[in-house]
Amino acid sequence: MISNWLSSALARRNIHYGWVMVGVTFLTALITAGAVGAPGVFIVPLQREFGWSTAEISSALSIRFILFGLMAPFAAALMNRYGLRNVALSALLIVASALVASLAMTKVWHLLLLWGVVIGIGTGMTALVLGATIAARWFNARRGLVVGILTASVATGQLVFLPMLASVTERFGWRIALSIVCAMLGVAAFAVLMLMRDRPSDVGLRPFGDQGTEPLPAPPPSNAPIMAAALGTLREAAKTRTFWILFATFFICGASTNGLVQVHLIPMCLDFGIPQVQAASLLAAMGVFDFFGTIFSGWLSDRYDNRWLLFWYYGLRGLSLLMLPFTDFSFYGLSLFAMFYGLDWIATVPPTVRLTAQRFGAERANLVFGWVFAGHQIGAAFAAFGAGLSRTLLSTYLPAFFFAGALCVVASVIVLAIARVPKPAIAKTATA
Repeated sequence: MISNWLSSALARRNIHYGWVMVGVTFLTALITAGAVGAPGVFIVPLQREFGWSTAEISSALSIRFILFGLMAPFAAALMNRYGLRNVALSALLIVASALVASLAMTKVWHLLLLWGVVIGIGTGMTALVLGATIAARWFNARRGLVVGILTASVATGQLVFLPMLASVTERFGWRIALSIVCAMLGVAAFAVLMLMRDRPSDVGLRPFGDQGTEPLPAPPPSNAPIMAAALGTLREAAKTRTFWILFATFFICGASTNGLVQVHLIPMCLDFGIPQVQAASLLAAMGVFDFFGTIFSGWLSDRYDNRWLLFWYYGLRGLSLLMLPFTDFSFYGLSLFAMFYGLDWIATVPPTVRLTAQRFGAERANLVFGWVFAGHQIGAAFAAFGAGLSRTLLSTYLPAFFFAGALCVVASVIVLAIARVPKPAIAKTATA
């Protein structure tokens, strides 16, 4: 088996196979990010070809965001029962199949079904939960750094794909651009099939940073129903104040990133006379800054109070969104926005994952984080539809950006209400 041979070869060089898992997961998340971010490039071409309104297209993206988030806790339960590789491979195949089918769509309901429902389910089967699970299972040390690296893959996906997709769309049409995304999903699926394994014991290892000498035995297979495992965790976590603070702040995180900027920044720039390729390059620039910002955030989250890190991240993001309309959309103003906003686009993820693990325990961390991430995507759906509605009714996106900036300021304050001292995992009382 390739993974066992590679693990032995790496061990002779004192390299843990966990870093191969990080690489495969990074590639998977990078290409999935391209598939998730691509609709932001396609909004205007779809309007021109089919005459669909911004609100109609945004409705499909809102459905996708909601399902992307709501699938997360169930995806964690699926991974615990069926394994990382099986779930990740299935997710990639579902997304690729929906994108291929969408090449022939002609009606709004086709868009709602394929880009909304099917792709929402497929991308939600991995989402950020996959990275959180890799970090928890394969690493005892440097978990924050690993989460930062895997989260940064989202930014890298934008960096690699969006300018290219915008350029291809402009020259050859959105269908050719979408075909490229499908081919890349096939590459990711092949890498997952060949290299991804469920646990360190599958390749005769202990987690990175674990000083033991014998591989940890795999836990007994979980036969609990998927719904029961996911909903049972929600029922117990929902008794704690910490869960609701994390849920609320991650709702605001999604409303101020994926649902707003990722979907609507390109069409908003077009409103101000900025060409599509240049606007996509702005998102790519944010991806560059976020790549380094998120990895650095992971490093910081291993060393400093995660509550105060989130205070600064949300506060600075809110200020950058509130200042965007005053940049006059000049090259200098947008470049400054791209730098400040990009540095903490998803830098909130490593501290949030660490707080979840600290408060609820390593065994249930992926399930609880799945529900927290559901809040993120509900917020994204809220912003995706709300901003599209604003553009349709008011002919401007600016109220949505002002509102998102104000929400970020609120998030920076309420996150400090999380207790400083970690509580026991999921407590029986509602005092956490």
